[in-house]
Amino acid sequence: MINTQLYGLIGKPVEHSLSPAIHNALFKKHKINAVYLPFEVDDLESAVKGARALGIQGLNVTMPYKERILEFLDGISDDAKVIGSVNTIVNREGKFVGYNTDGIGALKALKRFVEIKNKRILVLGAGGAGRAIAYTLSKLTEVVVLNRTERKAKELEKFGVKGEKLSKGRLEYYSSWADIVINATPIGMNEDRSPVPGELLKKNQVAFDIVYSPLETRLLMEAREAGCLTIDGLWMLVYQGAESFRLWTGIKPDVEFMRNVALEVLKNVQ
Repeated sequence: MINTQLYGLIGKPVEHSLSPAIHNALFKKHKINAVYLPFEVDDLESAVKGARALGIQGLNVTMPYKERILEFLDGISDDAKVIGSVNTIVNREGKFVGYNTDGIGALKALKRFVEIKNKRILVLGAGGAGRAIAYTLSKLTEVVVLNRTERKAKELEKFGVKGEKLSKGRLEYYSSWADIVINATPIGMNEDRSPVPGELLKKNQVAFDIVYSPLETRLLMEAREAGCLTIDGLWMLVYQGAESFRLWTGIKPDVEFMRNVALEVLKNVQ
């Protein structure tokens, strides 16, 4: 395979990721001579140097490196700079340029199912994904972020959101206040836990969990039972992945195709 372009995912852990299956299927579909590989990284600086040396054309970045990766890049998009988090790197003639597609992915996933304008949104978590989601949605409507570390929640107030320390009382209050509840934490990933007690969810709310393994987390199961509209994390994954693919190739891919690839992988691992 001459001149095969190399793309990949860096983070720790990465073995659970659906991104390799999705992007390799897209390369095949669009007849692009490229391969996407997962790289579990312990030393981020060395990994980036290695990626440069190998001429890797694009990378996705996942936990725990979305914020730290900024110091090793040659350029950062305006949105990624404001958010302080990068999940996509494009090799532009030897220069590694960082972007953030998490916010766009969450926005498009939500818009697929619900009108966002004038909706009150509660975001749980102020990590890389939570920051991107809060920043993107704050341009359209009222957003409150609750986070275990108050400082990280308060930092997001520069976006025009309200940031508060997560407490039982605030969770109860803002769960009742919100039209849309978004879990932007890892709680529920391959475990039977939810960041929001089921009794706090109410009929006609929207519950959106960015966790996609399992596809129906405990939060989404209890939300469905409460009469909420539920949106699983796979929608965000495919929409943010579609934006990454567009940045790398200039092609706007079919998200339905991407989701079906991911569902096949999930079906085979369960």
